[in-house]
Amino acid sequence: MYLDFTLSPGSRISQLIPLHWNAFVYVLQGQGHFGEAKSQHSTAAAHHLLILGLSGERLEAWNGSDSGLPLRFILVGGEPIGEPMVQFGPFVMNTQEEIDQTIDDFENFTNGFEKARHWKSQAASALGLF
Repeated sequence: MYLDFTLSPGSRISQLIPLHWNAFVYVLQGQGHFGEAKSQHSTAAAHHLLILGLSGERLEAWNGSDSGLPLRFILVGGEPIGEPMVQFGPFVMNTQEEIDQTIDDFENFTNGFEKARHWKSQAASALGLF
């Protein structure tokens, strides 16, 4: 599930999330409240991530902004698949052997990293870093 919400000040949503799914919220713009209004809730602003520990099956969110700014966030969720996970730097694979192979591929510019040797970001070039 990937949902993109924009809430005007004073508005709220209640979104169903299937039981046993993992989910997170990433705030793109503004500031909002996530949780139940009458109990504990979290406040998050732009560029913050909330990993949801759902006790029920829904996300409650509202924009309580006094500034008049909209709240925009994404809700991403899915059923866990129970596979092992190994992470090193930006690489995430299922086994240490796969991580080792991916690092080897990256360092040798093979298996999808062929263009990495000569790649430069426009920002880095503009700053004179290359």
